[in-house]
Amino acid sequence: MHVVDAPHLRLLRLLRDEGPISRAELGDRLDLTRPRLLAEIERLVANGYIAEAGMAASRGGRRSTLVELQPRLRFAAVDLGASSIDIEVTNGRLEPVAAYRESIDIRTGPKAILHRVSELLAKARTDGAYEKLDAVGIGVPGPVSFRDGVPVSPPIMPGWDRYPVREVLTREHGCPAVVDNDVNIMAIGERHGGVAHSVDDFLFVKIGTGIGCGIHLAGEVYRGVDGCAGDIGHIQVDSHGPTCSCGNAGCLEALFSGAALARDALAAARSGESPALAERLATSPALGARDVADGAAEGDVTCIRLIRDGGRRVGAVLATLVSFSNPSMIVIGGGLAQLGHILLAEIRSVVYRRSLPLATGNLPVVLSELGARAGVTGAAVLASDTAFEQAS
Repeated sequence: MHVVDAPHLRLLRLLRDEGPISRAELGDRLDLTRPRLLAEIERLVANGYIAEAGMAASRGGRRSTLVELQPRLRFAAVDLGASSIDIEVTNGRLEPVAAYRESIDIRTGPKAILHRVSELLAKARTDGAYEKLDAVGIGVPGPVSFRDGVPVSPPIMPGWDRYPVREVLTREHGCPAVVDNDVNIMAIGERHGGVAHSVDDFLFVKIGTGIGCGIHLAGEVYRGVDGCAGDIGHIQVDSHGPTCSCGNAGCLEALFSGAALARDALAAARSGESPALAERLATSPALGARDVADGAAEGDVTCIRLIRDGGRRVGAVLATLVSFSNPSMIVIGGGLAQLGHILLAEIRSVVYRRSLPLATGNLPVVLSELGARAGVTGAAVLASDTAFEQAS
């Protein structure tokens, strides 16, 4: 059963998503009586969440006052990947006022990584981006107990199991914090400001170092009982396939992900099977998705085959999910989305061929519009929701 949000939460989200609104229009939109609305506004002004913003255009009779989010509101959004960290500090409208991106290795452990997060946020404060933070949202590349704010047995994050990430961030920054899986925050970001804007039922598939799926149902992320819904990278697609980081054989992630593609590209370069990759390996110590994408664009047969093989495997798993959950859209994001339309065409082809016609009759399979910003956008949405929930 979907619980109707409290009036103050609906009011704050409206101002976040649409900007200044007149008192009169707020009353209409929220279906609140004038005394109830005025009491809500008065309380939120007193608590530092909203401010008055001049007069609205006349609707006939007395002009109504515009209401906006307090301009001083600031949220920190953190997107941790296996090999990168993205941070944005945003205002209440979720517009970035500071942004930082750098390479990391998630395996260096939670203390080192969260210390770096704090250093970057301290730099943002020094640079004048904020005086104090109102909430922090963070996504991590592994299963998360959303309720407890901790990662749980994440395969590619040694040392992070049950680490009190939410507690550490709350203590460090003196504000509420929220922790989620990186794919979930990307789905939330894409729903807020990307290609899935206003789509209530969709799947967001991240193909990066690993593979995961954010499940957005009835307007909200579905996390499952313990927070690991959508962990499609560990669905077995080949019982005789290579061993996965989770210990099982032939998982989707072991056959097609950033790490798997780098492994296969290296083998193709060394064997001479791919002239394009062999040429790149001669001048570079490692190969990655970008090399394969460039090789495919040049017409290298092996690069095209690697992308198509991966797309076919992802498509087969997604066809099953489409038959099961009947979403209205599938969004493909993550680092391997840069493989572009060869990948997309293969995924589409398999999904449309193998799913029921009724489920795919009007099912767009599209690339993420936000790209690398999907994660931080979603983390900012989560941070703002967390702050707004505490505004009562």
